[in-house]
Amino acid sequence: MTLSPAARAAAVAALVNPSSIAIVGASADLAKISGRPLKHLLDRSYAGRILPVNARHAEIAGLRCYATIASLPEAADLAIIAVPARDVAGSIVALGMRGVRAAVIFSSGFGEMGAAGQALEAELVRVAREAGVVMCGPNCLGFINAFDNVYATFSQYADGETGAGAIAFVTQSGAFGTAIAALARQRGLGLGYFINTGNEADLEFSELMSAVIEDPRIKVAAGYLEGVRDGAALIRLAERCRALGKPLVLTKVGRMAAGARAAASHTGALALEDAVFDAVIRQYGVLRARNEEQMLDMLEVLAHDRVAGGNGLGIATQSGGAGVMMADRAEELGLDVPRLGAATRERLAEVMPAFGAAGNPVDVTGQFVARPELLREAVIALMDDARVHIGIVWLQLMTAHVSTLLRIFTEIRDRTSKPLLVCWVAAPAEAIRRLRGEGIIVYPAGERAVEAAAALMRIGRFRQQANAEGRPLAGHRFSPPRAVRAGVQPTVDACGWLRDAGIPIAAAALARDEAQAVALWRRSGAPVALKIESPDITHKTEVGGVLLGLDSAEAIERGFRTLTRRAIDAAPGARIEGVVVQSMATGHLELVVGVKRDPVFGMIVMVGFGGILVEVLRDVAFRRAPFAPEEALRMLGELRMAALLDGVRGRPGVDRVAIARMLATLSEWAAAAEPVLIELDLNPVLVGPDGPVAVDCVMVLDESGEPARQSAVRDP
Repeated sequence: MTLSPAARAAAVAALVNPSSIAIVGASADLAKISGRPLKHLLDRSYAGRILPVNARHAEIAGLRCYATIASLPEAADLAIIAVPARDVAGSIVALGMRGVRAAVIFSSGFGEMGAAGQALEAELVRVAREAGVVMCGPNCLGFINAFDNVYATFSQYADGETGAGAIAFVTQSGAFGTAIAALARQRGLGLGYFINTGNEADLEFSELMSAVIEDPRIKVAAGYLEGVRDGAALIRLAERCRALGKPLVLTKVGRMAAGARAAASHTGALALEDAVFDAVIRQYGVLRARNEEQMLDMLEVLAHDRVAGGNGLGIATQSGGAGVMMADRAEELGLDVPRLGAATRERLAEVMPAFGAAGNPVDVTGQFVARPELLREAVIALMDDARVHIGIVWLQLMTAHVSTLLRIFTEIRDRTSKPLLVCWVAAPAEAIRRLRGEGIIVYPAGERAVEAAAALMRIGRFRQQANAEGRPLAGHRFSPPRAVRAGVQPTVDACGWLRDAGIPIAAAALARDEAQAVALWRRSGAPVALKIESPDITHKTEVGGVLLGLDSAEAIERGFRTLTRRAIDAAPGARIEGVVVQSMATGHLELVVGVKRDPVFGMIVMVGFGGILVEVLRDVAFRRAPFAPEEALRMLGELRMAALLDGVRGRPGVDRVAIARMLATLSEWAAAAEPVLIELDLNPVLVGPDGPVAVDCVMVLDESGEPARQSAVRDP
């Protein structure tokens, strides 16, 4: 019996917060993997009912032990399965018959063990679906719900103090996830939930995280990922986090390992797995941390209640060099280190020593040791400036002044509502402990503090964007007028479909002989481009298959023959269908625009600089389709050479809004075409005073069918 979506959601909710737990394969030796959950539940005074299952024991740790799952006195909300792999499927069947709807499976020996294990895991999934049981695992450490003392785990992390806090942490890795949890504990960051997903045979990262973020005690969500199979679920999670106002921070490994499969388009060649992942999560407001330390740095600032109301960073330091270093890093991250207002500068001048610096960064020097009010008043003046939205105070050592500094920082905290971060280099352990005890955020290095501030500001900016964001443009349908073949599409057909969708593209027609080519040129009344047409030649310039600016009958006839000969010489087996005659377009900038069907996230739109050099320059940005013009503008802003759009060295700027509308329109069309579109390349797209116009098109489709024509644009 397959669970309905509502029943499945209820089962997952009961899994993470059960009122009763059955332990299948419970051991009387509480040091064993199958005994540790029972020990933890008893030691932590779990308030629910604990039901050990083991035919060899009548009692374990003072609790009645049941011989079989069928003999359980009730259908537990959760079953912990700690039996050999060969017995897991049978246990799942028995649980389903007893009415238990959720299980955590410690047992290994499944998909992680090669072909035989993968077959066993596939059978387990089939059995679980028929039994109506949702599964976390197999091959997982289980989880902790620290709020309610649910310890369905054998993890070493459970051996220490696991005080509940505002962070939900879900990890695909057991060992590395445990290490991250232990580091969080060292910082005093409480994990309300710690969940290891194991093999994800059934429940995966996004579904489990989606359950725990609904807990009002959770303020921020964090995850460690080694891969993503369900991109749509991750996006739903990100959107739910946004709706709840709970930041989502992800660390994903494999940033450099992914390679591109052979692709017909530049988009396909450049759409590496990690680049797409990075762009999509940024699109939906998710923060990405490079490693576990940066993740924890972000969590430390995001778990507090104060938010950044803008992009202005104020820096106060006892070292001018440290201030410059942090200001440099802030600029790299797109933060503003603003010039302080006149009133602020006057306030600072009243308290600063003559040899200090009253700009931003504010250098208070070491004088504040003798005059504590100097640091306090200088930082408060800095934080009161309307251009400053978050502050960082940098200091070092000061071992003999911990109590004085603690008092100063608490006074500053109480006199401002803006976020304040302390960077204390080589701080005494007592200082760190006492500051965190006061709820003051502290970091050991300047750049780490700046990066944490950037994370807080990005979350604030994303919330503002989400509130003001426009909707995607009017939807489109992909309605080819006839059944289309699989593979590269005829240029004229592809251009026509795009033009019908409102995408600017130069008019094109196919000539099958020289006379037709001349007739088409005469009809245009202007110079034309000739391009070889073959489904077997996707990059025409690589075979000399493009001629530009032809404007006489003789030139057209000669060009037709030249292109045909070059194509035959370069690709002897290629099917030559003729020559495309296309109106010449103008523009002083060349962009490449494309679409790629990603196996995880669906239709991905790319824009970049380069023309024929796009794969050399690799200056591109990606987004998941569909999206609004505002998101397209942000794509353009991410390009390294974005300044070219505004004009350089006497060349005029171009209309970014027009390019953004083209990208947004293409994204809607791509979403509608997802059932059949594999990839699309518009290269180059010429951009001039009249806006963008595509002058070449490579479109690759699957087999044609009704789904393409019936596919409506989805809401993003």
